[in-house]
Amino acid sequence: VQLQASGGGLVQAGGSLRLSCAASGRSFRTYNMGWFRQAPGKEREFVATINWSGDSTYYADSVKGRFAISRDNAKNTVYLQMNSLKPEDTAVYYCSASIRTYPRRLSYEYDYWGQGTLVTVSS
Repeated sequence: VQLQASGGGLVQAGGSLRLSCAASGRSFRTYNMGWFRQAPGKEREFVATINWSGDSTYYADSVKGRFAISRDNAKNTVYLQMNSLKPEDTAVYYCSASIRTYPRRLSYEYDYWGQGTLVTVSS
């Protein structure tokens, strides 16, 4: 599966953004999907994951209550709604797909990756 992330940009602290990740291929609904992020000089970190059917989600503590992951299998797309953004949320955000059992929080457990979209939160 090929993944294409979009929706990043510059936003003020307290604002919102919605990221999208469009997947190619007819097997999208068989993958558990995830979002990761990587800030400058830091390692890639887990943000959120959603199971293949969309009825279960799991979040990093740092974004719980502010971010929401969702998916539309009819559109082969996964979303990340980000609210109450903070400067520390600034990073390149990557969508990913995993064929392993859900939930997965480690980057090596994901098999496919999008190209990343930059989110910058100004204070």
